[in-house]
Amino acid sequence: MNMTTLPMIDLDQGSKLLKLMGDKTRLTIVSLLMSDECCVCELVEILKMSQPSISQHVAKLKSFNIVTERRQGQWIFYRVNKDSEVFPLVESIVKHLPDQKERIQTLEIKGLRVCCN
Repeated sequence: MNMTTLPMIDLDQGSKLLKLMGDKTRLTIVSLLMSDECCVCELVEILKMSQPSISQHVAKLKSFNIVTERRQGQWIFYRVNKDSEVFPLVESIVKHLPDQKERIQTLEIKGLRVCCN
């Protein structure tokens, strides 16, 4: 990979991003959202964590513009923000992790996609 083609971010921003992505839960959430958009209730089911805990992690990712949201009725769906200036770095990190698509497919098989009611 030619590193000169990636947009540059300053060291302070890079340090904050790597610290944010250094959390296993947030890293897993980003990896999941690279596969498909999800709502918090789906992340709760996949990660077996409380809704407030997942919401806090998502809020931190949103505050750094790593994830974005789309509202549909009463649901809010989150996805990775591919337009973010830090996306190339986030993408390069996630490429080195196990694919999470199977976890989302398992959720679908169980009939638990979009279970917010």
